[in-house]
Amino acid sequence: MKIIDGGVCAAKGFTANGIHCGIRKSRTKRDLSLIYSEKPASVACVYTTNLVKGAPLSVTKANVADGKAQAVICNSGNANTCNADGIEVANKMCEIAGKALGIAPADVVVASTGVIGQPLDVTPIANKIDELVHGLGDHSDLAAEGIMTTDTVKKDLAVSFTVGGVECKLGGIAKGSGMIHPNMATMLVFLTTDCAISSAMLQKALSSDIKNTFNMVSVDGDTSTNDMVAVLANGMAGNQEITAEGPDFDAFMKALNTVTVHLCRSIAGDGEGATKLLECVVTGAAEESVAKTVAKSVICSSLTKAAMFGADANWGRVLCAIGYSGAPVDIHKVDVAFKSPAGTVEVCKNGAGIEFSEEEAKKVLLEKEITIQVELNSGTAGAVAWGCDLTYEYVKINGDYRT
Repeated sequence: MKIIDGGVCAAKGFTANGIHCGIRKSRTKRDLSLIYSEKPASVACVYTTNLVKGAPLSVTKANVADGKAQAVICNSGNANTCNADGIEVANKMCEIAGKALGIAPADVVVASTGVIGQPLDVTPIANKIDELVHGLGDHSDLAAEGIMTTDTVKKDLAVSFTVGGVECKLGGIAKGSGMIHPNMATMLVFLTTDCAISSAMLQKALSSDIKNTFNMVSVDGDTSTNDMVAVLANGMAGNQEITAEGPDFDAFMKALNTVTVHLCRSIAGDGEGATKLLECVVTGAAEESVAKTVAKSVICSSLTKAAMFGADANWGRVLCAIGYSGAPVDIHKVDVAFKSPAGTVEVCKNGAGIEFSEEEAKKVLLEKEITIQVELNSGTAGAVAWGCDLTYEYVKINGDYRT
């Protein structure tokens, strides 16, 4: 397996585009994206667990019930959530895209992201759909721009891998910067592959993968209403279709995980106002569930996040987060260390502080990527979670997000 260029257009038969249609006020920001497969594809999706769900999720869930899809349309700037006509508008988006592409509206995955509770006018989408379709090509970067809200960087990756001696490709784009918390899939992610795999196995792969990837990301503790991860597999690589577990399924899972982990790190590192990517690596847990609970609790701790922003080796905040996590942990066995490209500094042994150089710790914590290492010394299970620091800028961004 190797990293390649192309994002969602790396796989055979997939094209994409992103334009400004007029949903967002700024003409310099793209606000409408489209991904298209030449052939009908197997599809799998996962959705937010928030009881308040965007209308596009309900429409998409109905559309993909047959396990097939051929396109994804997504707008930014308006979430189409908590609107009386939300379902009607989401269906209309599918109709507009389907007609322009010459496919059934039911074969369209629809998504929206942006402000909640504001009616979404489909007129700008209808007016620009022909331009969007005519511009389809090797434009994963434009599609990635079109789904961004407060994101500051595009998020994409693609890999090539081998299944049964046949080269396959898998790529993805994502958006996510704020309103992100580990509770299903915490952002919008669109993945494409030319690997032939049944919709049932594709769903199994995605549902399994998110447990250790997208469910382990938190920026601010808020679970969005519009979170969705969708993957389309059109089979154009020509491999024998994956219909059961085995070496081919394992190869697919590895490729999928490589892309999703990269996107998780990209999302966490681009958290609203963030200056640092935080990674919590928990080892020595009695069970994986314990490791996951501890890792997420540390990543979600506002006090820990603030300490990392200030490059303050306040390890007590890490212990505090472990203590209230609810995980059955013997706190007197816990070791903590901070690691970055500048080095590693051990700060806690057996649940108690040890001598360390504050100067060296400062150097470690001033880096852009920081790993919080937690050793529980109670078993062999482990887990990883990703997040970011908490800065003044986060409040500024969200204080006037709507206005």
